[in-house]
Amino acid sequence: MKEINNRIDFLCDVGLGYLTLNRLSSTLSGGESQRINLATSLGSSLVGSLYILDEPSIGLHSRDTERLINVLRKLQALGNTVLVVEHDEEIMRAADEIIDIGPGAGQHGGEVVFQGTHQQLKDEDRSLTALYLTGRERIPVPLFRRPWSNYIELTGARENNLKGIDVKFPLNTLTVVTGVSGSGKSSLIKKILFPALVKYYGGYGEKTGVHDKIGGDMHLLKAVEFVDQNPIGKSSRSNPVTYLKAWDDIRDLFSQQPTAKYLGFKPSHFSFNVEGGRCEECQGEGIIKVEMQFMADIHLVCESCGGKRFKQEVLDVVYHGKNIYDILEMTVSEAIDFFGEEDDFFCKGKGTVEKKVIRKLKPLMDVGLGYVKLGQSSSTLSGGESQRIKLASFLSKETDDPTLFIFDEPTTGLHFHDIRKLLDSFDALITRGHSILIIEHNLDIIKAADWVIDLGPEGGEQGGYLVAEGTPEQIVECEKSYTGKFLNEKLRW
Repeated sequence: MKEINNRIDFLCDVGLGYLTLNRLSSTLSGGESQRINLATSLGSSLVGSLYILDEPSIGLHSRDTERLINVLRKLQALGNTVLVVEHDEEIMRAADEIIDIGPGAGQHGGEVVFQGTHQQLKDEDRSLTALYLTGRERIPVPLFRRPWSNYIELTGARENNLKGIDVKFPLNTLTVVTGVSGSGKSSLIKKILFPALVKYYGGYGEKTGVHDKIGGDMHLLKAVEFVDQNPIGKSSRSNPVTYLKAWDDIRDLFSQQPTAKYLGFKPSHFSFNVEGGRCEECQGEGIIKVEMQFMADIHLVCESCGGKRFKQEVLDVVYHGKNIYDILEMTVSEAIDFFGEEDDFFCKGKGTVEKKVIRKLKPLMDVGLGYVKLGQSSSTLSGGESQRIKLASFLSKETDDPTLFIFDEPTTGLHFHDIRKLLDSFDALITRGHSILIIEHNLDIIKAADWVIDLGPEGGEQGGYLVAEGTPEQIVECEKSYTGKFLNEKLRW
């Protein structure tokens, strides 16, 4: 019995005290699975080992991040080495040594910009991490909070551990739902609010969670969008440039080139999804998949096209010295430079098609994805990258039908600098008449909110209560709120 209690204590130490013992492994997030493995390692008392963790703080409230840091220190004290890939500020500040890769992303990164202690960080100027950790750069606290009078109201929310709470969600604002892990955030938003709104606006979805009613000013919105971290496409051919519909314009541009006109090529010849100009040996994939009966499938570069996905006569068509494959290999930032900045003097000589391409790619830069390749397969994108590509697609649309956008932890995998860009993107959507609702633990997002809904106070059965609601300044005043306790210091900056 003592051994069982010790192992349960280890789970609590890594912030998983809210999990039920019969929880299926298939329902665990990546961060939860990683922390379970960490708890197992703590119980084994291994020494002389190297532990490598990839963003173990994903999904953790600041209260639980403190516990995680204590666990990592225990592993170190046993005689182990702990190496963490992380963006979380608390974990970075707790580190003995920081290795910063950069200075930018994609073709602008790949260098060891800094390695050393926090004391040495003060003299580092190239590292964005150093600038934010030392306070020379910061994500500012908004000068004012947006006032609101219109809202959507849920009453009697009782799904899972929710205790029959009544909650108002302001419209035309940035609203953040907070609370420790297991406090009921997902039950409230993903299980009740979103399915109920989908059905109200004429859609179909999952069964709506238990509640009494939903009301308020729902007529002021036209739709609701849940921007999750699922892949942007089911096919390996899906990529950022096709998802944002910029590829159609690029294909039109290539079909207008003299060589293409001479050969009779239409825009479809520059597509890797249909017959015509694509390499038929690999069906436009660039690779050949060899299925192995008892082992993992093998992927080989197509010998016919050399991985370039198109027939040679199509690759002979060039625009400013680049063929269609070269365009796919460009990063977003390289492509914008190549097609000409929209507000650049030289862009005045650009055609309408080039300007359309730039306008569709610019939102990817705005959400911090300038390093992603245009033709990068959706299967290689992280959940956070997929989520930001979806955000960029909404920013690029010209329609302004008032919509409620719901995001689930959009800061996953984001650096301070990227979070700053993300907040600018949220502001752009609100300026266009939309509303933003975010489930989040990141304090930089919470301090920027117009309204905070804090659930808890604990996870599991001890959670599900509405602990506090109000502006970040009002949340800080609530003694029962763990969020307020950690938010207090952030609001002083």
